[in-house]
Formats: sequence, structure tokens, C-alpha cells
Amino acid sequence: MRNRITTRGRVAAALTATALLAAGCAGSGGTDEENGGEEPRSLSKEEIYTAGLVGEKDSGDPTEGGTLTLADYSEARSLDPTKTIPNGAAGGNALAAVYDVLVRYDQPSNSFQPWLAKSLTSQDDTTWTLKLREGVTFSDGSPLDSAAVVGSLAYYMENAGYNTLLLATNIKDMRPEGDDTVVFTLQKPWSTFPNMLASGPGMIIAPAAYENGPDAFEPIGAGPFVLDEYKPAEELLLTANPDYWNGEPPLEAVRFVWLASDDDRLSSLADGTVDITNIRAPQTVEKARKDGFSGLMVPNGLGSIYWLNNREGRPASDVRVRQAINYAIDPQVIADRVNGGAGLPGRNIYSPSAPYFSEIETADFDPEKAKALLEEAKADGYDGKLTYIGQSDQASQTQAVTAEGMLEAVGFDVETDLLRNIADQTERIYVTHDYDIAVAAMSVPDEDPYSRLATNLVSQSPQNPSGYANPEMDALIDQLQSASGEEATDLLEQINQLWQETVPGVAMGAGAFFIPWNGDVHGVQATSETLLLLGDAWKS
Repeated sequence: MRNRITTRGRVAAALTATALLAAGCAGSGGTDEENGGEEPRSLSKEEIYTAGLVGEKDSGDPTEGGTLTLADYSEARSLDPTKTIPNGAAGGNALAAVYDVLVRYDQPSNSFQPWLAKSLTSQDDTTWTLKLREGVTFSDGSPLDSAAVVGSLAYYMENAGYNTLLLATNIKDMRPEGDDTVVFTLQKPWSTFPNMLASGPGMIIAPAAYENGPDAFEPIGAGPFVLDEYKPAEELLLTANPDYWNGEPPLEAVRFVWLASDDDRLSSLADGTVDITNIRAPQTVEKARKDGFSGLMVPNGLGSIYWLNNREGRPASDVRVRQAINYAIDPQVIADRVNGGAGLPGRNIYSPSAPYFSEIETADFDPEKAKALLEEAKADGYDGKLTYIGQSDQASQTQAVTAEGMLEAVGFDVETDLLRNIADQTERIYVTHDYDIAVAAMSVPDEDPYSRLATNLVSQSPQNPSGYANPEMDALIDQLQSASGEEATDLLEQINQLWQETVPGVAMGAGAFFIPWNGDVHGVQATSETLLLLGDAWKS
């Protein structure tokens, strides 16, 4: 079967992997009024967590000018895509604004479509041909040609950008053919390879950006905006790129700010202090939906998780300790006490909205099993101590106290370390690995579960946050790469079952990112990894 992305069609790039792709559709909800309507109406969980655009209306022709203020989920402390995880939860929206992406994942049509690139085609999922648009330049005036694409991807992999393991082990060869074509030859079929070019690796960097090495990196891209000013922990200001390939952006600037919590972000959106935000705390997501905000809903598996540090020398290197922690914590109690019952608590690692979701036997709350396993570990010398890290906002404090109480009830001795912001937490989990149990999310997407599972669970992945290493899991994920249909669904079920047995982390439930905006915001688009594309955004 020929897989093809074209500018005229919305044909899925991974047609042989339709079982892996979510069926996005426009959601319903809120009120019949604009944001902040007086009578929010009741919505079911199914309505709330339906994927796609919510409440967006035909808004007419764009208005020129103005600054869009985005209260982002986390700060991008570097605009080097190899130093910031380029997804919507870790500051990647700023990177997408500066660099753009070669390919865009379109949620409503379930397809990967050309964006910065002109086309991406394959007949066998092993050889992929990328065609570039003519006349595209970086903001420094240099051409975005095939050599620049190959050079950018080489820099990305050499400096261990997010998903480097997947790229480095799968790309057998990438070569320029003339100025406008790059041919990727893979080691074996990879049906969702386009997803790589729709996220971090597809953010193409100008050669001048890295010519003096990563320590002297300059953010030079071909995106709709360019860096104006960055004040750490305060704001990042990007101004419009007049030479953007898709036309000068309607907005004059985009301003990124970072607030303490999802509640702060939503209240700032409601009072007009910010124009758009990014939230995932279940109670805040559900409130925003019931209050009638327009936006983009992106459900995912493992929207809530406690990562357990499996590395040698850490308590959770012992599978009995991991299992004991898992049995000691009740996801429903956490949801009730922390989120007021909001969210989708449970141990299944996939979202109920995913087409590959299936009910399996899960390792649920059982304090007696937790006590027995912990006693076994203590008999072999474990002292029962755990270091727990999370955020310092009120909901996170409640969560920490609740989890600590459950763990100590079965015999653990817990020390909590509540951090100032998500960026600090990301560093502790993904960079320094300084934790025993950490509040996080894995956010398994509907469009490409393979890449998220491989990045987070494969033993050799540099972005594996827990240090989990299991040859059986490695083999299952390897098989998933080229699987489709029922075979892919069966492999995903086996991965789920192995998770329940070996507990890389404590699955706390499915969730979603909701990206709400005010009624005067229009033209926001998105790609994979909950990344926003703001080149066509405008304010009325």
C-alpha cells in the first residue's frame, strides 16, 4: 500500500497503522454563550475528554497586529531543541514558533500533512522521500535546503535531542538529492515515521545557529517568529518574522509567561490577563470545558503517573519495592482528594478514547500486598525510605500529603521535596534523575503510541526517565514499530500487561491536555506532542 502526504489531500501518512491513530473530532460543551457564560452546562466525562477542537467558530478575515500572550505549561530555558524537550508540556511551543515543523499532525483528519515541507511520501514505510518548498529561508536569509535539513537532524542526534534513540537506531541513511529533496532510508518499516518530523526533529535549525557548537547556539529558524527578548522565569518575547514562508504572521508578537499552577493559568485566561494557556490538571480541565472556553482537547494515556526511579542504588531498583508502592496508592482516592473526583483515575496505561484501548487485569490498590512485599524487601536490607518530588501549589501539596499517608500506612518512610516550578521538576526527573518517586505524566498519544513508549521505556533510551530496563519490554516495543491493525493492538495489550507486572511507574489514570483560548483568539493550529503552531493566529 502506498503511503502519501500531499498538499491537496488529508490522507494519513501511516495508512497501514490506522489502528494506532485516534479518530479526532470536534467536541461539544460549555455554554451557548461566549467564554464565562453564566450557566455552565453539565458535561459527561466522555464529552469532556473527546479529542479535537472545542467551540471554535468561523471568525472571518484575520485582523493584523497585536500581541498574543500565552501562559505556557513550562518554560523553555533554552531555544536549542536538543536542550529543551520539544513538546507542549516542556516549553516546546516557543521552539515551534521559532523553527516551525516539516510536517504537521492534523488531529481532526487523523493525518500527517506537509507544513514547512512540500511533501513526504513512501511506498513501503522504509524509504521516505521529503520534498522541500521552493524559496524558503531562515530568518538570517540563508536557504532552507536539503543540506540544511540533513545538517539540522545530524546536530539534533549528535546532541541527544528528544527521541534521538529512535532516530539514530532507525535511520540507516539520510541523504540530500539536489537542493530540494532528502531521502530517508530506515533499517525497517516505520509506519509512523512522519511523527518525528511533526515534532522536535522536524524543527529545522539554520546552519549558522550551531556552527560554533552547542555552547554558542543561536536560535535561527524558519518559523513565523524570531527571538526578541528572554527574561528567565519572567517572560519570553518573540516578534513576527516578515519573511515567513507562509506569509507574514498577522500577530506582531507572541509573549510567553509561566504561572505557578493550572488554576492560576485558567483564572488569568478568564480575566483577560493572558489570551491562551495550556492546562492538564483534571479539575481545571473540566472546569474550563464546563465554563465554555474554546480550545483544543488532546486526550492521552498515563496523563497522571508516579515515575519510580529504577536505577541501581535507588529503592525502586527492586521490583518488590515498585510493586509495593503501586499497591499502596489508590488512584481514586488521589482523584477525589486532589481533583474533587475529576479525571479518569485507573491503572490502564492507555486512554479510553484510544482505538487500541482494551480492558485488562490491572495491579490495583491492595495495602496488604504492599505490606507483604515491603517486608520482604526490608528483610533483605532495604530501610524503607523514599524521596518524593512534586510541585508546591496547593493541589500538589494535597497530593503529596495524601500519597505520603498511603505509603507510610504500609511501612514506607517518605520525605517530600516540593519544587518551585515544572522546569525544576523536569530537570530532576529527566536530567539529574534525583528522586525516588516523582509526580509526572507520560501522556501516551493516540496518534503514535510507539514513539512515546520507546522513548520512555526502552532500556537504552537517553530520555528514559525511570531507568527501567526489561528485555521483554524492549522486544515488544521493537515489534510495535512496524506493526499495524490487530497485530499492533495485541502488542499494545501485551505492553500494558507487562507494565502491570513490572511497574516502571505507578499508573494513576488517563488524562488530557486542554489548550483553551479567549473568544478574540483565532487561527491557532497544532501538531503532535501538543505543540501549537501560531503563524496563522490572530486576535480580533
